[in-house]
Amino acid sequence: MQNIFGNVSLPPGVNRYGNLLSGGPTGFISNIIKTLIGIAGLYALINLVLAGYAFMSAGDDPKKVAGAWSKIWQSLLGLTVAAGAFILAAIFGRLLFGEYTALLRLRVFVPN
Repeated sequence: MQNIFGNVSLPPGVNRYGNLLSGGPTGFISNIIKTLIGIAGLYALINLVLAGYAFMSAGDDPKKVAGAWSKIWQSLLGLTVAAGAFILAAIFGRLLFGEYTALLRLRVFVPN
């Protein structure tokens, strides 16, 4: 039987993810999810710094102070959610699969 698709080699940088059975796209998607959560945490941290600056420069204006406090609260909530996502994934991974990183490393189980 002839292979109608031919031999396809992986592009540079992608070959470290292997094929579907050894991680493949799931490893790639897992890295994307971790990166997005990291970016969300970084964004919340930058927002927190900017909110602190807005609070310090608000002076006696109650509307600016209330707006700054609101932004500080939302930034702290965002940081908590970003960090909590990793913590909850580790806890549930340990409880369900006996391994802390089970949910942080996506895997596809296929029959042999």
